[in-house]
Amino acid sequence: MSQISKQTDNSLKFAYWVPNVSGGLVISKIEQRTSWSIEYNKKLAQIAEQYGFDYALSQIRFTAGYGAEYQHEPVAFSHSILEATEKLKVIIAILPGPWKPVTVAKQLATIDQLTNGRVAINIVSGWFKGEFNAIGEHWLEHDERYNRSEEFIKVLKGIWTEDNFSFHGNFYQFNNYTLKPKPLQTPHPEIFQGGTSRAARDMGSKVSDWYFANGNTIEGIKAQVDDVRSKAAAEGRTIKIGVNAFVIARASEEEAKAVLQEIVEKADIEAVQAFGHAAKQAGQASPEGEGNWAKSTLEDLVQYNDGFKTNLIGTPEQIADRIIALKNIGVDLILTAYLHFQEEVAYFGKHVLPLVRERENKLSSNN
Repeated sequence: MSQISKQTDNSLKFAYWVPNVSGGLVISKIEQRTSWSIEYNKKLAQIAEQYGFDYALSQIRFTAGYGAEYQHEPVAFSHSILEATEKLKVIIAILPGPWKPVTVAKQLATIDQLTNGRVAINIVSGWFKGEFNAIGEHWLEHDERYNRSEEFIKVLKGIWTEDNFSFHGNFYQFNNYTLKPKPLQTPHPEIFQGGTSRAARDMGSKVSDWYFANGNTIEGIKAQVDDVRSKAAAEGRTIKIGVNAFVIARASEEEAKAVLQEIVEKADIEAVQAFGHAAKQAGQASPEGEGNWAKSTLEDLVQYNDGFKTNLIGTPEQIADRIIALKNIGVDLILTAYLHFQEEVAYFGKHVLPLVRERENKLSSNN
């Protein structure tokens, strides 16, 4: 029997990080009943689908580090998850540089055909210089990485929507190229991207369908939402907003806060500091010095994408209220991570999502 809470077109969407790399989603030695295996992830996807999650986001890592010793390749892994589900859409993270746009366009067009239009893409512009050095990829400076990603997205859109596609940019060249079959989704699979810097927000406003923000306070997220939306409007476009959040939903606020405290107290300090050094270096490398993690504390960095900052930590009622507050400032999707994915996705689906839908329905009836 379906457990999906009632949604409308204006309902918030929910996604979860696919743990296709080892180590879970916090850099901590706390017990995490989460596995990077395909068997675990297929079951997790089925649980998420059962309880009304809309998306799963697979991660891209090429090298070990910060607790992630093992990493499954996201395109193949995502296809396996899609085969195990019927409605869930999987967002595949892709890193320009190692991947060429024609390869990605062809891979995802095929997967879209095979899964009845359930694939999306997340363009990761890259922040870890050591990873690029390890695999022999040329490292571009901050804004150039976003310039390349912008061209990458323009090329994807062209290949997916046009015949005899031509493009002559600084990074990519195409001459009368036609891809067949094209994706089932029209005009093309949804395109996500993240980032905090001015370059990331500018790029999102020009070419992306979705902009992912790192975790932040309501005020911090609202500033990004307003900026990206105003930039998109100036381009004659609209863009949707997703926000990262680490969820700790428990029967009491005290219990939830105790879990957070234990995660931080058992943090792998050496790994967090190494991640923090590389991450902050990347964030501060933006011309304005405000890229991802530029202002993150050591505690924030225990969760890769500042997920603690969003404060979805407490009782189901408290979390539902905070989610509605995010919706009220213009957020369209919550990208969630958990300590113990299978059981906590189910708990969230049983105890938090119905409260969110109730609150959304009240908002709709009052408007």
